[in-house]
This record gives sequence, structure tokens and C-alpha cells, in this order.
Amino acid sequence: MSTRLISLLFASVLASAAAAATADDNQGRTYQVTITNLTAGESFTPLLLTSHSYAPALLFAAGDAASTALAALAEGGDTAALQTLLDADPRVQATGTSSGLLDPGHTVSLTIRALPGRSRLSLAAMLIPTNDAFVALQNVALPRGHAVRTFYAPAYDAGSEPNDELCVSIPGPVCQGTGGSPGTGGEGFVHIHSGIHGIGDLVPAERDWRNPVAKVVIQRAE
Repeated sequence: MSTRLISLLFASVLASAAAAATADDNQGRTYQVTITNLTAGESFTPLLLTSHSYAPALLFAAGDAASTALAALAEGGDTAALQTLLDADPRVQATGTSSGLLDPGHTVSLTIRALPGRSRLSLAAMLIPTNDAFVALQNVALPRGHAVRTFYAPAYDAGSEPNDELCVSIPGPVCQGTGGSPGTGGEGFVHIHSGIHGIGDLVPAERDWRNPVAKVVIQRAE
């Protein structure tokens, strides 16, 4: 085989690879996101995931008041309002949710699509039984190529509901109450949660935690 023919074949292979990479970028890439509940006595409500462009406070800004949509997630595990807002946000590429509860020590894997320029990931879910605690990972970079990235996520307090630790104001199978406490407000801003203190119906020895509360592993799914 002549040198010229070899060069032409090599150039053709490179061109095909470049075309495939361009097509892949245009269509986006699929990522697998695996979440493990690291607590001993708290479950996660269905997780809400989103891929998006760079946005440090897409879900919330620590130190600021929680949005109504975030409060609904943190107090009752309801992802609908926040997902609707995200789906309408021009910075967002895709959203998705898990199903059912993620119990202590258990793991769930989800997939999500992302385009170049929209290769950030955020996620959130309520911790139950709590008043308004939620686990969150915000604005982390998706891995390049076939690298694997691991993150550890803390629990935040939405600051939208008093932490009375009373079952009447805590939803879920343990307490069977409703999201939201009687009366007005909590701390009024999102902050790192300080755990369960035993001032109501919850027993710290059974339900308390120390951060982080979740392990998140992200990798290409294809």
C-alpha cells in the first residue's frame, strides 16, 4: 500500500471520528448519577436532578430566603413546583426525578442528558422525618470523557418552617403528618441543618445525622 493511500485512509478515519464527536456534542451526552443515602435514620424523598449551564444559585442561595418552590420540596418532598420552574429556565438542559423513597444505606441511579455549555448538575430531595431539611448538590461540573467524579452532599435547612420536630407537621411513613407547621416561619434563610435535637417527637439516637448525608457519583452512561 502506498504512503499516499495510507495517508488518505488515516485522514478519512480522523474525519469520521471528528464527525462522530460533533454529532455527539450536538445531541448531548447521557450521564449516570448514582446517589447513596449516608444517614442511619433519614430517608430521601424523590430526588430532583437538573443539567444546566453555570448557575451557582439555580436552586437556592445559602443565606437567602428559600423560594416557595424550594420550600415545597423541603417541607413536603413535592418536586413539581421546582421542576416546573427549572423546565422554564433557559439555563436548564434537562430535569428528571427518581421514584419512591431512598432509605438509609440504599443507592439509586438516574440518567440525565447534557449539552456542551450546559454541563453542570444540581439535585435536591427532602430528608424525612424532618420539618424542612433537604439534601442538595448544586452547580457541580459533569465529568469530561469517561472520568468519574464523586461528591459528598450536606443537608440544608430551608428555614421556611419551625423545627418543632412534631409528627403532626412532618409528612411520610414515620410521622404521617403534613408538610408545614402551624404558625409563621422558620429562620427565614437557607443554612446548613443542625440535625435532630429531640425537642418534639423525633429521637436523636434514631434520626440525627452528621454531614455529609449523601454520596453522589457521576459518570458517562454511554
